[in-house]
Amino acid sequence: MKDFTSVIAAAVAFAVTALLGYIVIPYLKKLHFGQTILDIGPKWHKEKQGTPTMGGFMMIAGVILSLCVSYAYSAVINGRFAFEMHDRYRLSVLLAGVFMALCMSAVGFMDDYIKVVKKRNLGLTARQKTFLQLLIAAAYLATLCLSGMKTTTVPFIGDIEITRGFGLLFWPIALMFIYGFTNAVNLTDGVDGLASSVTLVVACAFMLGSGFLYNSGMNTASAALAGACVGFIVWNSKPAKVFMGDTGSMFLGGMVVAISFGIGRPVLLIFAGVTYFLEALSDIIQVAYYKKTKKRIFKMAPLHHHFEMCGWSEQKVVLVFSLIAAVGCTVALLPLIFNW
Repeated sequence: MKDFTSVIAAAVAFAVTALLGYIVIPYLKKLHFGQTILDIGPKWHKEKQGTPTMGGFMMIAGVILSLCVSYAYSAVINGRFAFEMHDRYRLSVLLAGVFMALCMSAVGFMDDYIKVVKKRNLGLTARQKTFLQLLIAAAYLATLCLSGMKTTTVPFIGDIEITRGFGLLFWPIALMFIYGFTNAVNLTDGVDGLASSVTLVVACAFMLGSGFLYNSGMNTASAALAGACVGFIVWNSKPAKVFMGDTGSMFLGGMVVAISFGIGRPVLLIFAGVTYFLEALSDIIQVAYYKKTKKRIFKMAPLHHHFEMCGWSEQKVVLVFSLIAAVGCTVALLPLIFNW
């Protein structure tokens, strides 16, 4: 019998996320949870002023409910879950990853809440956000370690022992890796449909990658994430009727990181997440260069704003950045396809 668990996950995540828009968006409007557009942004973004934010809850609900439904389906139809129950490591990694993404989302929600309700445009301070994110990342890595994670796979090199010797460097690097990519996804959320479209491409790539690795648990999680992104794009494509806010972007960041660790190849996110990486890098370069020279390299950072200032439409930015993500994902999948 064919296993349709991942198909169920994607379909349910899409349906839940898309349908919740009819409930969540009017409710956010009623609460006056509208986005405040800063004066430092592109002037044409001012028309987005007041658009409901914190719509990330729609995607979170879509992913969580779809995972519950799809695993229940798998248990009933196949007599087992989407992953073997005796494989406690995969179960621990899956649960820890989803919980980590939810915790990152909670940090994003606090940031959104302070901005929208407390009317403090900058939200949490950089130190507060960094401390909380690093704490969550450290707790997640500790869970992986206690669950039995002993190696990580690097293309062309193979499995690397991470419990002794130079391999111990993996843990501090992984800590900064999680922190960096979670915030990179957050920075990518600045144009209608951009973060959700790029993450859709990444989720589809991880769905294929986990399939090559016969990791059905992460395959289902990737499908759920992809479905939720499509459901959100229904409401977030230009002109956006709702923004995901940090609540949603932090969740997306946590999920893509969790899936990369879940398949045992976080290094592949460097290629699959090339769009996120470029967005974050542009921001870092801009800030560092301005502090040193009082001049700017980009017309505006992150990178998507630079191209907007160059005259690109938001739709063109989304298309080009998604295509770049697709190229990066193709490169990331090559080692899995050819077993390098």
